[in-house]
Amino acid sequence: MNNSVTLKDIAKALNLSISTISKSLNDSHEISAETKKLVLDYAQQHHYFPNRLAKGLKEGKSRSIGVVVCSLENNFAAQMLDGIDCASTDKSYQIIIMQSKESQKQERACIELLYAGGVDGILISPACETVDFSYLQSLQESGLPVVLFDRLSDDIDTHKVGADNFKGAYDATVHLIKNGYRSIAHLNTNTILNIATERLNGYKQALEEYKLTYRPDLLRSCDYTDAKKLNADLEESIKYYMALKDRPDAILTSTDQISTRCLALLNKLGYKIPEDVALIGFTNTDLADAFNPPLTTVHQPAFEIGQLAASKLISLIEKKNQEPEYETILLDTTIQVRASTRARK
Repeated sequence: MNNSVTLKDIAKALNLSISTISKSLNDSHEISAETKKLVLDYAQQHHYFPNRLAKGLKEGKSRSIGVVVCSLENNFAAQMLDGIDCASTDKSYQIIIMQSKESQKQERACIELLYAGGVDGILISPACETVDFSYLQSLQESGLPVVLFDRLSDDIDTHKVGADNFKGAYDATVHLIKNGYRSIAHLNTNTILNIATERLNGYKQALEEYKLTYRPDLLRSCDYTDAKKLNADLEESIKYYMALKDRPDAILTSTDQISTRCLALLNKLGYKIPEDVALIGFTNTDLADAFNPPLTTVHQPAFEIGQLAASKLISLIEKKNQEPEYETILLDTTIQVRASTRARK
């Protein structure tokens, strides 16, 4: 049984026209503050909810945004989604969240479902496997706005919002060098997305500036598409590093999962941090202080990335600029120093 209150019901109860009720609820300047208050109070008391579908049909919009992330499991993604939700709610859009699980095939299925569902635009943080952006480009050409966030690519022309990965890795490497570490390994992901290449380039730049030789044997890439495979790759990488004749005295890790699992594996394998090897990683985990030892992290402005990306998408949807000048916006990371990179004596 549907007992929902309609505009017609409110109009009848308050002896006002449906047009006046509608304008009051939409905060129109044509309606007096007194009438608006009367209508809003009545609507609230009687649990009036606007018919989003009807409103969308009238405006030619669904007032919904599709969001595709790699995984809902990690803290970083959750913080970005909070930012997206905040910006979307502020502009009266609802968000529909789907996850690719790092699979390009699943990512495409998510996008097809969202497109078929009539979303007004898509926010996407591409899967590690994604190398072909032609499908997204064809959707853009059909009039669907698309914005990339967190993981960016030069293969598609649109707004892009992420962290300054180059500077984050550069600052992390400099922090280690200034604390006396000279043989620094880098554990990255096996993806061609800029998230990996920019962090590798930042690491290399710091080594070069401080006259330290870049050693290819200290760079390892992990398979990021499968949790079991990632654990196996990480354990193999750590054992490989520690068996080297000139083994690393510090490791820079490049993602949430790699950073936290690397710390756990070093402890499991009996290595003391930072005495045997120091560790710094990109992660937004709230538990960094509780780890043994507390983990020095490269913290990314996840909430702000999500919030800004959603704002950029909504501006495309609402065509505030008829011919948008696309921007790539990189937000600053911060180094949060803890015991895992304590200065060498």
